[in-house]
Amino acid sequence: MKVQERTGAGNHRVPSPAQSAGERLPTVTRERKPALAALAVLLILVGALGATVLVLRAGNRVEVAKLTRNVEAGQAITSSDVTTVMVADDDSIHYIKANQLGTVEKTLKAKSALYSGSLLVGEMFTGEKGTPAGKAVVGLSLKDGQYPAGIKAGDTVTVYRAGDKNAASSSGSQSGTAGSTGSSGSGVIVERATVSSAAAPDASTVSSGNLAVSLLVDTADAAALSQAASAGEAAVVMVPSHNG
Repeated sequence: MKVQERTGAGNHRVPSPAQSAGERLPTVTRERKPALAALAVLLILVGALGATVLVLRAGNRVEVAKLTRNVEAGQAITSSDVTTVMVADDDSIHYIKANQLGTVEKTLKAKSALYSGSLLVGEMFTGEKGTPAGKAVVGLSLKDGQYPAGIKAGDTVTVYRAGDKNAASSSGSQSGTAGSTGSSGSGVIVERATVSSAAAPDASTVSSGNLAVSLLVDTADAAALSQAASAGEAAVVMVPSHNG
């Protein structure tokens, strides 16, 4: 009996370490998804390409002109009318670059009214001489009291008939703005005109105080303004420019 018990006990012995090492636990088979792997690689490549483009664009910038005040049709711009800003270079947009401003000032004029805040491009300007379509230039010889002090090219003015009470009140103040009494239009010859030039009196005219002024006006206003100018009845008052 003792022999059998020992034999039975041997049947329940713990396996040796060598036996355990030879046995492998079951493993979970991973499902491979090649489409997702390819998509991940594609997204990485697209992100890298986008970052490269942004870096290249950020480094390829140019200094261009931006208007700081309104410019009327037919008027040339000056360095005091613009500032410069940095923008991304684009060959399809003909920006007026900072190093081109000198040429633009000397040779080109605005095709139409330009407004403060606009980035300047070549299509806004023309090198053709003469006045814009629908416009006329009328010359005036103004006496003291018929023009405000400091009037200069580029100013926007309203022209009144001198001798009219409303005009005398507005022009005599030389406040730089149109008086509310002129809103009825009874003494107004031209509601809005742009000063093309304003020549200070020279030695031969200083005693009279006459000032030679050229105004850019609508063609429809040219006849009435010319008549008033020839009779010495025109008086100009500076007013704010559009959107300025």
